[in-house]
Amino acid sequence: MRVLLTGATGLIGKEVGKQLVEKGHEVTALVRNVERARLDLPFPAKLFVWKDHTVRVPQEALVDVDAVIHLAGEPIAEGRWTEEKKRLIRASRVEGTRRIAEAVRLEGPSVKVFVLGSATGYYGDRGDEALNEVSPLGSDFLAEVVRDWEAEADSLSSESRIRLAKVRTGIVLSRRSGALPKMLPVFTKGLGGKLGNGQQWMSWIHIEDIARVFVFCAENENASGVFNGTAPEPARNDRFTISLARALGRPVFLPVPETALKTALGEVSTAVLASQRVLPERLQELGFQFHYPQLVPALEELCQPLKDGQHELVAEQWIPRKPEDVFPYFCSEKNLEELTPPFLNFRVIGKSTKDIEQGTLIDYRLSLHGVPMKWRTLIESW
Repeated sequence: MRVLLTGATGLIGKEVGKQLVEKGHEVTALVRNVERARLDLPFPAKLFVWKDHTVRVPQEALVDVDAVIHLAGEPIAEGRWTEEKKRLIRASRVEGTRRIAEAVRLEGPSVKVFVLGSATGYYGDRGDEALNEVSPLGSDFLAEVVRDWEAEADSLSSESRIRLAKVRTGIVLSRRSGALPKMLPVFTKGLGGKLGNGQQWMSWIHIEDIARVFVFCAENENASGVFNGTAPEPARNDRFTISLARALGRPVFLPVPETALKTALGEVSTAVLASQRVLPERLQELGFQFHYPQLVPALEELCQPLKDGQHELVAEQWIPRKPEDVFPYFCSEKNLEELTPPFLNFRVIGKSTKDIEQGTLIDYRLSLHGVPMKWRTLIESW
């Protein structure tokens, strides 16, 4: 299957692209900058420029495409909701979906399935109410945006050849981007606490699972309509806070007062404090199996590399070579200098074995925040 992917360089897009390729599908991606995307994407893809929602989708990107997964849009939880930010959130989501839907309808005759990345913001702040895919629309800014955003995709329902699936994504948990990295600096210092009274429901999902949901909806012929992209076990904020602190081996600190959040974040605090107890009933009816259905195992998996004050640096890039062709490059300690950011002034001094292997000790010097220091690395596995 050939899949056209938007938002490919985003948190979810990268994981979706990797999973598609691992399953043997071909990926075509719409990106703002082809050169930058080639350095950033961890999977092979045919790339076409689509600057943003203000310009048409290139017709050539839709040639022989079987499925579209549309994830592009202005990040909702980044920065304060100024009037300009709100305008951009709405325009990028609503007009962007209109552009891609029009292109599919008029210039994508081979497209058989369209999967829209939507949001649980559709439901608004609903307290303790259990929400499924037929629960009614909320009444706040985000709910109205999601309503209009999904309506643009619904225009494809008149095309009998196209199966439409809309995935309302909850809070995506990943070490690399999204909500969790914003919490980690505070929680790793033992200063994390519940937000407000801590009784609001958080509908979360592990990054691996949400990517699997999008691929599942693209592949499964019975997947049409709305799907809640959340784990089956939503959690109240106070429980989430305690579970995250424990996963990091840290204590729980004082709660963050609601008034302080509103002062610091402005209107976006309404999304942070909103209570949504969203359940993935339709996914489960179709037999989707979550790898991380429960909160504690999900957080433990995500936080394991970060315990005891450890940090993780991850960089991914797809290279058109077999692993056995690439691996020798990493067998030279001198190439560690090439791989390390220049600002660290990294230099290898020596190593304990002739060739790098399990158990090798590597000594080097570097400069961190301008402070020169020596360092020793133990190769634990090779």
